[in-house]
Amino acid sequence: MGGNLMNRKKKIAAFFDIDGTLYRDSLMTEHFKKLIKYEVVDERYWINGVKDTYINWDKRFEDYDNYLFEVSEAYVQAITGLHKKYIDFATEQVMKLKADRVYKFTRNIIEQHKKDEHLIIFISGSPDYLVEAMGKKHHAFLAVGSKYIIKDNKFTGEVIPMWDADSKNAMIDKLVKEYNIDLEKSFAYGDTNGDYNMLRRVGNPVAMNPSRELLSKIKDNEELSKKATILIERKDVIYKTRADVDIVEV
Repeated sequence: MGGNLMNRKKKIAAFFDIDGTLYRDSLMTEHFKKLIKYEVVDERYWINGVKDTYINWDKRFEDYDNYLFEVSEAYVQAITGLHKKYIDFATEQVMKLKADRVYKFTRNIIEQHKKDEHLIIFISGSPDYLVEAMGKKHHAFLAVGSKYIIKDNKFTGEVIPMWDADSKNAMIDKLVKEYNIDLEKSFAYGDTNGDYNMLRRVGNPVAMNPSRELLSKIKDNEELSKKATILIERKDVIYKTRADVDIVEV
């Protein structure tokens, strides 16, 4: 068994975060809005738990990670006890109406990785049912999200997270062992601090529109800063630089 494993050719993977890296916002936020629009959940969960933070983030007064954390807390409260059929319905609507709202660079690089026969793996903090639906749309080899526990066809309120760096790190350990992945030749794409370990561990890390916190951590890691690529996509222009080049914040 061990000998067979050693003789297997190692695979190259391309790990992708979704929210802010592939998708141009948060899948969970879109799902939340759809549940409110179709009057499946009460709007008060958004108004009381998220609205002010969302407005501040939209005006760039609020940190993106803090905004997403508050959205996730309000979202869990809103859907606890909700029947799976409503969750599935809203998921279908998000995929139908919003799933193409992605970054041009990330969409194109996914297609290139497919041509190169790399394993496309989505690892995201968004709910598993949304991540899996996005993975299916882009024909990913695997799609892993935060696991929202369903019992008797209703959401229990329990979540096994995949939004933090440690959870993603543990998942990569599992995937490397299960699929014989060569991390040194592999790629990773992420935008926030939760993607730090994913970027740190591969030979070809790409920070896509990185948050200030992620960019700072990359620059503080000498090894990572030398190999990381920084990509910024705005309108129809993609800017590319290296992490070890001085980036001036104004």
